[in-house]
Amino acid sequence: MYTMYFTEEHDAFRLSFRDFLQKEVIPNIDQWEEAGFIDKSVFKKFGEMGYLGLNYPEEYGGLNLDLFYTVVFLEELQKVNSGGFAAAMWAHVYLAMTHLNAEGSSEIKKKYLVPSIEGEMVGCLCVSEPFGGSDVAAMRTTATKQGDTYVINGSKTFITNGVYSDYLVVAAKTSPELGNKGMSIFVVDRESAGLSATQLVKLGWKASDTAEIAFDNVVVPKENMLGEEGKGFGYIMQHFASERVIMGVNAHARAEFALDYAIGYMSERTAFGKTIDKFQALRHKVADMASEVEMCKEFNYSIVKRLDLGQYVVKEASMSKLMATKIADEVIYNCLQLLGGYGYMEEYPMARLFRDSRLGPIGGGTSEILREIISKMIIDKKEYKPTT
Repeated sequence: MYTMYFTEEHDAFRLSFRDFLQKEVIPNIDQWEEAGFIDKSVFKKFGEMGYLGLNYPEEYGGLNLDLFYTVVFLEELQKVNSGGFAAAMWAHVYLAMTHLNAEGSSEIKKKYLVPSIEGEMVGCLCVSEPFGGSDVAAMRTTATKQGDTYVINGSKTFITNGVYSDYLVVAAKTSPELGNKGMSIFVVDRESAGLSATQLVKLGWKASDTAEIAFDNVVVPKENMLGEEGKGFGYIMQHFASERVIMGVNAHARAEFALDYAIGYMSERTAFGKTIDKFQALRHKVADMASEVEMCKEFNYSIVKRLDLGQYVVKEASMSKLMATKIADEVIYNCLQLLGGYGYMEEYPMARLFRDSRLGPIGGGTSEILREIISKMIIDKKEYKPTT
């Protein structure tokens, strides 16, 4: 159906990855959901299969594949029915590792990116703060230069992999008086003195560890700065486009998973002498939902194609996350309704899907922030350009 985006090689990868998840991940999901964290050995298994380096350079152990392998990776992760597990994986691969690859020196890449691709190290990205939320420019965390080091003070919150990761990619202000033009990014080792993490209890995404992190005079070598001093805000904004497309793809994939499950349930559940998929009101509800999900998929695939061609798609990526997460929430809400009382039972997958999906319009830029970004581009004719 989507031959303009996916080749036979992509399809073969999907089947092999799906089989891997069935064997190595799905049997453990309930245990990880209950524990609130993932056995880190699974990262090594992903690394051994090459799944953590799909679109990274071959010289650092990656496979240098096109972004539609990433789409397959994201879509299949949503079908294990654990938003937390999926988040732990893509936050490592497409948040922390993205900055290592894009802004890290060759030494940084050898020290952190290579073992990240191998699954020997796990990373997290630390941007959001307790008082800032989506307002990245309001960041309070500072990095003060002292000789050949920087000393970091401040705090971060809502950090996926924030407790059990091996390193942290941290945004901090090196020149607070310059506002967002005084922000830089560092890679910080987990065992650094003065660094502490507190695990947060969440409504959903329970399998991933999410933390509030404190930096109390954490000393970082100057070599651990990613890119140039003062350009951190630009780096973050530049990568937000890909993060938002990722969350858009995640949304259409979980909505499709929920819809497929609901359709299967409807074909077996009987009421008044016939299966409930024969009732017109329910059939038409499914038709509406399937149409919305299909529109999201096609739009998201087109943006991924443009990203793969190197285009800067801030507006479209913002639209992707805004609409796909909204539609996913609505679809999963309605799918739960189609299951009746069973939709409310924990032993059925819809309850977890319902909780996990709710983070979509919140994480990675709230829907309200995205609407303002889109408004500026459409109404005020503001242009966002990549950092050079």
